[in-house]
Amino acid sequence: MKPHASFRPVLSSLLLAGSAFAADDILIADFEGTTYAPWQVTGTAFNAGPARGASLGPLEITNGVGSGVACSENFNAGTGTGNDAPQGRLLSPAFEIQRKYISFRIGGGDYERHACLNLLVDGKIAKSATGRNSDALYAASWDVSAWAGKQARIEIVDEASGGWGHILVDHLVQTDTPAVLPVVTTPVYKEAARPLYHFTARQWTMDRLNPGMRQEGWLNDLNGMIYYKGEYHMFAQRWNKCWIHAVSKDLVHWEELQPAFWEEALDTGVQSGSCVIDVNNTSGLGQPGKEPPMVAFWSRNDNNSHCLSYSLDRGRTWQHYASNPLFTFPERDPKVFWHAPSNKWVMVMYGSGKYHIFTSSNLLSWQNANNPIADAFECPDFFELPVEGSPETKKWVLVHADGKYSLGTFNGIKFTEETPRYPGDIGGTPFYATQSFDNVNTGDGRRIQMVWMRGSDFPGQPFSQQVSFPCELKLKNTAAGLRVFRTPVREIALLADQVTNLPCDTFDSTANVTVSESGEALRIEAEVEIPADSTIVFDVRGTKIRLGKNSIHVGDSSTTIAEDVRKVEMLIDRASLETFVNDGQISCTKVLKPTTPGVTFKVDGNPATIHSLRRTTLKGMW
Repeated sequence: MKPHASFRPVLSSLLLAGSAFAADDILIADFEGTTYAPWQVTGTAFNAGPARGASLGPLEITNGVGSGVACSENFNAGTGTGNDAPQGRLLSPAFEIQRKYISFRIGGGDYERHACLNLLVDGKIAKSATGRNSDALYAASWDVSAWAGKQARIEIVDEASGGWGHILVDHLVQTDTPAVLPVVTTPVYKEAARPLYHFTARQWTMDRLNPGMRQEGWLNDLNGMIYYKGEYHMFAQRWNKCWIHAVSKDLVHWEELQPAFWEEALDTGVQSGSCVIDVNNTSGLGQPGKEPPMVAFWSRNDNNSHCLSYSLDRGRTWQHYASNPLFTFPERDPKVFWHAPSNKWVMVMYGSGKYHIFTSSNLLSWQNANNPIADAFECPDFFELPVEGSPETKKWVLVHADGKYSLGTFNGIKFTEETPRYPGDIGGTPFYATQSFDNVNTGDGRRIQMVWMRGSDFPGQPFSQQVSFPCELKLKNTAAGLRVFRTPVREIALLADQVTNLPCDTFDSTANVTVSESGEALRIEAEVEIPADSTIVFDVRGTKIRLGKNSIHVGDSSTTIAEDVRKVEMLIDRASLETFVNDGQISCTKVLKPTTPGVTFKVDGNPATIHSLRRTTLKGMW
């Protein structure tokens, strides 16, 4: 039975001190009083106090508990309407997490970070939720068992103005029996569908409860890949709202940090770009004797304004440059790097079907070199590679968003293409927005590439999309001329579990050999000899890899090569298949949707020889 309304404010203040509610639940706040005390109020969005009584109707607030709701839509009694313009925050007193869940009711705008309810643990956002662009509050909950016994706070944020620029919250309770369980109850990284050794984003922010809403563990274009002091930094877009950020010391085990930075204001956007280490502090953004600035370049959603953000603590915290934008130009996707021969910074950006080249001495002021590269396609990557076996011979490699690349020379203001554009991978759609790590000259010098595997959907999971396994790029001579080869980085050996060398022989069309009866994380390596009119067919969990004497087919992708097919390597994960022929002369990146559990092979046509066949089961990266 609910207490009489006249006693609820007194009871609420007792409960804030930690008394039990309904025998087992612990009330954090129900906003039944005329003020938000003892919560801290900043800004002006919550100046009117909780929405109560007669104001609920005009504000169309429904589905609350009791008569009070935390509300940032300031009610104006004179006009009888609310006001979405004010901004501000509410911060609860600290409390100890003593139950498995925190349940609540929430409504208002669907603006991640800008109008939201946050759980803060150790001063960082551990959980977050938003409304659904509705003033009808819905019931939700967070699983907070991972922080049992820790001190926490609740933060209610309104940094949004305009339509639905407000937040509504009611009845925050610690409980073991919430009215509505979180959709995702499996611990992060333990989900049955999550890839085992391909990077996926954790669910940093939202606990979405309606299946039609976007997943907040989303990632898309890779950004700002940079190596610095033993750490590989990988950034990626998430819905143009922020750059997610992960670091690794070995390229196979990744730790996702909090998002590096968010858009400057609601719906301004923070699109794809790149990072540099401003070692000599040419920008003046650094401090004497401190870490040099890590500087990120990106474009706003208007595809016209180009901005930077920077970090002075190895990428752990970031701030937007106070004088953004640096300049305006109908472009996006800036790729920035230091060009030592000309002693300048160089920026290559996409716009209107071209790549445009800009230069700068300080990262802040940019000049157009007026040497556009025609027939361009989004998200450029641009770097120099030595020819294997002839390190004094180097070529610049220009990579487009779809992975196609060309070779040529670059003098600091103009790229001269010397080749046609070759496919960097034959897999098609999943090979998109490639990026490689910069500043590798301070490490071991390898050029390492990763790719957004577009189309990697995981229905019902708190994450979506995945990243390809890191590959080293090398420039090699072939019978057809210079080509870029892609091979999995040697650090894959760190994931090796059981290694099995399988019996080899010359096989005819009667053979049907099992390579692995099961296994979700495998590396398979084979040396083969395939005569004319013969095909070795690997069946990888339902996807066919057909190897001919001078050809490769993976699913619906195929190509021919001048040399004989001699080697094949397959990286198999729960939702991906990456195939490499002849030490990476040809690669094929595919999203895998398994229909069978194992891996087999057979031979069609003339007999073919398997000289070696190795199966390695791989441990998960998490």
